[in-house]
Amino acid sequence: MATISDIGLAAAINILTTFAFLVAFAVLRLQPINDRVYFAKWYVKGVRNSPIQSGASVQKFVNLNFRSYLRFLEWIPAALRMPEPELIDHAGLDSVVFLRIYLIGLKIFVPITILAFSVLAPINWTNDTLKDSGNLEHSEIDALSISNIPTGSQRFWAHLGMAYIFTFWTCYILLKEYGIVVSMRLHFLSSAKRRPDQFTVLVQNVPPDPDETVSELVEHFFLVNHRDHYLMHQVVYDTNKLGGLVEEKKQMENWRDYYELKYGRSPSKRPTCKSGFWGLFGKKVDAIDFYTSKIDKLHKDEATERENIIKNPKYIMPTAFVSFRTRWGAAVCAQTQQTRNPTLWLTDWAPEPRDVYWPNLSIPLVSLTIRRLIMAVTFFFLTFFYIVPITIVQSLANIEGIEKAVPFLKPLIEIPVVKSFIQGFLPGIALKIFLILLPTILMIMSKYEGLISLSSLQRRAASKYYIFIIINVLLANIIAGTAFQQLDAFIHQSANEIPKAIGVSIPMKATFFITYIMIDGWAGIALEIVRLVPLIIYHLKIAFLVKTEKDKEEATDPGCIEFASSEPRIQLYFLLGLVYSTVTPFLLPFILIFFGLAYVVFRHQVSNFGSANHKCLNQEYESAAAFWPDVHRRIVTALVVSQLLLIGLLSTKKAALTTPFLIPLPVLTIWFHRFCINRYASAFTKYPLQEAMMRDILERAREPNFELKTYLLDAYIHPAFKTEKKNYVCIAEEIEHENALVATKRNSNKNTPVSSKHASSPPPSLPIEIQEQL
Repeated sequence: MATISDIGLAAAINILTTFAFLVAFAVLRLQPINDRVYFAKWYVKGVRNSPIQSGASVQKFVNLNFRSYLRFLEWIPAALRMPEPELIDHAGLDSVVFLRIYLIGLKIFVPITILAFSVLAPINWTNDTLKDSGNLEHSEIDALSISNIPTGSQRFWAHLGMAYIFTFWTCYILLKEYGIVVSMRLHFLSSAKRRPDQFTVLVQNVPPDPDETVSELVEHFFLVNHRDHYLMHQVVYDTNKLGGLVEEKKQMENWRDYYELKYGRSPSKRPTCKSGFWGLFGKKVDAIDFYTSKIDKLHKDEATERENIIKNPKYIMPTAFVSFRTRWGAAVCAQTQQTRNPTLWLTDWAPEPRDVYWPNLSIPLVSLTIRRLIMAVTFFFLTFFYIVPITIVQSLANIEGIEKAVPFLKPLIEIPVVKSFIQGFLPGIALKIFLILLPTILMIMSKYEGLISLSSLQRRAASKYYIFIIINVLLANIIAGTAFQQLDAFIHQSANEIPKAIGVSIPMKATFFITYIMIDGWAGIALEIVRLVPLIIYHLKIAFLVKTEKDKEEATDPGCIEFASSEPRIQLYFLLGLVYSTVTPFLLPFILIFFGLAYVVFRHQVSNFGSANHKCLNQEYESAAAFWPDVHRRIVTALVVSQLLLIGLLSTKKAALTTPFLIPLPVLTIWFHRFCINRYASAFTKYPLQEAMMRDILERAREPNFELKTYLLDAYIHPAFKTEKKNYVCIAEEIEHENALVATKRNSNKNTPVSSKHASSPPPSLPIEIQEQL
């Protein structure tokens, strides 16, 4: 059980570590050798040159201007200086709304912390319940918790009142923020520049037809049902094999360029390599000739595969990107049901081209349900079987567990400093280590489910991560950890006293979460800005892997914020703060420090260093804050979990008068969530037709001769078709051919009852009214 001294030592270590990381970042970013890591976006945009190219030999690698070190913390005010509208212009709405999550944490928990320490902390402190409890373990921190109030006390009315106040305040902030984010999203969409996804709809589950190809079927369907607005379409091909060939050819070309540069520097000797696995085995051959021959072979294979894809119907998926002449036409199509059968001709807004996750577009729609069922079962077992190792590690990551596992270390462990370090540091580190690989596993599972955009993959993985956090990080640690710590009390008490013991000891787990917050939320956030992993990887690549200037550009990739792991991490602190606000207020200041520090660090990561053209982290896609409803829902979930835990806790304290008054609180919170969904959620799934029409009218007035078809022609071509200019032109011509109006070949008019515009007359099976319209 961690004491005040243990927490103090852990806090001192984490504060020093945090400060050391911040100083390390301030120093490392000034060194010319690290310039490409900390100013990566400037290099990507081509507005910064490497300082290593000039100057004295030492100055190429080390900054000798000592005055610059005196301003090593100038990045902090610089990160806060840029106004939000300007930040949206160059960093995107996703980045800005992500930052607002940290601001919401500060808005919610600053007043809650003040009230909790003003009202609840004195009420909890002025009791002697834990001193009189006998065999229950506790520390000085627990005296500030609800555990220190005697059973059946009238003081629980204060906790009841604060629970209502905290809930209403949180809901008030969430309601205001929901309205602000909706307003920001609508303004962003209405003022955004022309993008292909504004005119394009993704059509899935196109029904098979024996008389027409998928391309012809899509054309005829939309010519009939959206005749005034349909512009063109691009069917989706199964190009996963072609993508592998293209990627392999890129690697071979990179190796050939490397050996050509090597030969250019030393033309007296032709470079050689081994022809076997990874160039480590086999006979020696001329490197340039070897890789040239492999490239030629891959080029032929690529051309053959590309021709098969275009001509062989088996490669065509029942999916297409359909583009319209106007945003209004695209909005009507994306937001309506196309046929009587709601499972056919499914339409939705197309992701923007850089947001498309191409491998999943080739998955048949029929298999998606099976895939998602498999992943749901897999996630269930992953979540609940993960409890076992976490429980074991948490039981060992304390003094008693270590002394039982390795008794010969007992003399060392009993040293006060070592004991404080273990109690205040080890449990949090153990949990963090167990969570390192989890985001990667959950992302793989989400990809297997078949989601078609990077943004939806991130949101799905984040949802899984949050569920995992509630079950394994909060509930498992509270219940399992408490059971191990109070095992002696459980053994020597009667069965009817065990619930009471659990109710008293659950707040005591706050000390574990305090240590975790300091490790992950303080030192961990400070480590984010150092970018230690990208820094190490960059220098390893420069030393061992970089062969050409193209490699150097790829090694300079600025990376991006991973929403799938970052957002659930934030939600854990909302969860802990709301759960312990009425239970152990001592935890709240640690939460506040996290939100404040994280806001500064991540604002620096997405804002500029002094140039309006730079943002530190690369932006893979822009979803216009489509993730916000998930953020809102998870904070509301944390609020409901905190209320249910408080109800359960008070029931063990025999607070019969106060507990029933808490029951309406979860009901009111859920009603508030439903109100927000009904009021605002449609802004994240639908685009107002009025806005679409206004933008179309303005655009036609400003650019009456704009060639929209030329603009959209190559937007949704698979990247594998864009590897070479010749191939790109080939597939573009093929698309043009696909979109040429062709006469229908069908004998049945079941799905698209109108012929192509090339047909001489309407089919006789049409009703008279439709024939007259045609």
